[in-house]
Amino acid sequence: MKIIPVIDVLNGIAVHGIKGERKQYHPLKSLLCPSAEPVELAFVFDYLGFTDLYLADLDAILGKSANFNIYNQIITKTSLDLMVDAGISDIATAEAMLETGVSKIVIGTETLDRLDFVSQAVKTFGKNRIVVSIDQKGGKILSLSDSIISMNVLSVAQKLVDLGVSQIILLDLDRVGTEYGVNRELLRNILEVTRVDLLVGGGITSLQELEELKTLDIYGALVATVLHKGKLTIDELKSAGFL
Repeated sequence: MKIIPVIDVLNGIAVHGIKGERKQYHPLKSLLCPSAEPVELAFVFDYLGFTDLYLADLDAILGKSANFNIYNQIITKTSLDLMVDAGISDIATAEAMLETGVSKIVIGTETLDRLDFVSQAVKTFGKNRIVVSIDQKGGKILSLSDSIISMNVLSVAQKLVDLGVSQIILLDLDRVGTEYGVNRELLRNILEVTRVDLLVGGGITSLQELEELKTLDIYGALVATVLHKGKLTIDELKSAGFL
């Protein structure tokens, strides 16, 4: 199972995400890195032995310019495979993103206005370059698409697989930054229905929880808060074979 650190970028700096309440986000304070500069933080993750990085470009998601300069620097200065959620909803922007060297683009349901775009992206770039994030808050799927909003998580997951998607993130914004733990029952149900490569984001609490997720055949876990607070250490990850 992949352990993938997360960097949330807002106003060009790394911030601490809590419950998806973006107006309340503050510059990141981390035991791993004294700086809130995304590139410096990425460099630290690379040095510590991580192989992948998830970057949520909240500036782009909120309708501002994407932080292409940050992507470029991370790609050129580290060996990390970078996946980026930048609120992408059209092929031209997706192509520009991938041309920077980004390994995968993340299509979040929060900013998705039609399922056709997912199908187009998979056909244009290949299923290995596309990850779809099912974004939840308040027990409901976030989306600009009435069709997606009308479905439950299992139905959306199955629809995405039917469209050719091979990797899905279940992102519970209510759990982000909270250390509440993940919804293992829902994860199990998704895997029973789809057998997709499933990643989970929001609420990771400990090494023990990661080990439990591994037994469920979860493909990857997005982690941030427990790393930055030192509640999940690099030594623990290495001793457990995650790094």
